[in-house]
Amino acid sequence: MTEPDFLQTTRASYDTVADDYAEHARDMLATRPLDRGMLDAFAESVLADGGGPVVDIGCGPGQVAAHLAGRGLSVSGIDLSPQMIAAARRDYPGLRFEVGSMTDLDLPDGGLAGALAWYSTIHLPTELLPGVFAEFHRVLAPGGRLLLGFQVGDEPRHRTEAYGKALSLVFHRRRPERVAELLAEAGLALQAQLVREAHDDGVEKTPQAFLLAVKGGKP
Repeated sequence: MTEPDFLQTTRASYDTVADDYAEHARDMLATRPLDRGMLDAFAESVLADGGGPVVDIGCGPGQVAAHLAGRGLSVSGIDLSPQMIAAARRDYPGLRFEVGSMTDLDLPDGGLAGALAWYSTIHLPTELLPGVFAEFHRVLAPGGRLLLGFQVGDEPRHRTEAYGKALSLVFHRRRPERVAELLAEAGLALQAQLVREAHDDGVEKTPQAFLLAVKGGKP
C-alpha cells in the first residue's frame, strides 16, 4: 500500500528538526502547570484502575512519556520519525521507544490500560480521525483511558520553517466539541476536558485543548 504524502512529509520534517525539537521540548512541561495537571490526572486514573501498559502514540523525543513514567506508569512510546525515536532513546534510555504510525498500530487488541496522543493527531487530515480513533479504541482494554492534546481553531496552519531549517508541516486546529463527538462515535466517552489560553512565551498562537476519554462503560 502506498503511504500517504502527508505521512512522508511529516516524517521527513520531524527527522530534520529532531535534535532541535528535543532540546526545545525537554523542559516545556515545567512552565505549563495545567498541561501537567491533565497528564497527572490521566496517570492517576490509569493507576486507580489497576495500572497496566500505556503507550504514548506520537511520542516525539520522549519527554512526555518520561513524565508519565515518573508518575508511576509503565509507559512506552511510538513515533513516525526515526530521528525522534533516536533522540528519545538517547535522552531516556530507561524507556522503550519504537518507530510506528497511529494510522496502523502494531499493537494487540485490548492490550493497553492507557493511550496518549499529545499533539500528535494534529497532523492528521480530519477525514482520517474516525479511523485513528477506532484504532485507539481497538488497542485499549475496556475501561482504558485516552488523553488527547491539540490546538483549538478552525483553520489549519502550514509551517515551512523551524529552527532555521526548511520543512513542511500542516497543523490541523480543531474544536474540542467536534473532537469529543468523534471520540464518542468511536466508543470513547468523554470524561474531562480542559481548554486554556495560549501560553505567553510567544510559541503558542491559539488556545490549547486536552480531552480525557474512557473506553466503554461509565467515565
